[in-house]
Amino acid sequence: MKKRKWKLPKIQQAKPEQLNDRLLLINLYITQGLTLLIGLVWILLQRRNPLALFQLQHPGQVAAWGLGLAAVMFAVDFLVSRITPEEVMDDGGINNMLFQRRPVWHIIVISAVVAVCEELLFRGAVQHAFGPYWTSILFAVIHVRYLKHWIPTGWVFLSSYGLGYIYIHSGTLLAPVLCHFMIDCV
Repeated sequence: MKKRKWKLPKIQQAKPEQLNDRLLLINLYITQGLTLLIGLVWILLQRRNPLALFQLQHPGQVAAWGLGLAAVMFAVDFLVSRITPEEVMDDGGINNMLFQRRPVWHIIVISAVVAVCEELLFRGAVQHAFGPYWTSILFAVIHVRYLKHWIPTGWVFLSSYGLGYIYIHSGTLLAPVLCHFMIDCV
């Protein structure tokens, strides 16, 4: 009987110039689908209702928290982009590749999918288990394309912490989803 040598597939990081538009979109939607699935399973394992996280108790508060934080984040991002060199904020060109040639409707769809999936997992499941600080560290780490530079990594951490803060104070995932959607969409 012959012994077979099993070879594990090589997993390697793709560089932005190796990605074509189709592969980038497939990767985006697969990762967001996994994020949604993990978030839903985690919330169910916590014996919580995922739909209850989106309850709308005070519509004005949701808009105030979500749009208010988004406005603050836009202002800070504008200021940081004016005082730091462009290469410090470089994400390897992924955002340009993802959004530059997309029609507006597709940018809106991508932004909505990412906002709902990521907020359900991070604010809805992870933050419930570990709190906003550790959730924000994990959120910054999964945005690996920013880890080359400390300013965007710190900015992702602070943004995540802000999303966690408005989730706590608004009492619904709708506020961080709205904020996350606005940030990604703009």
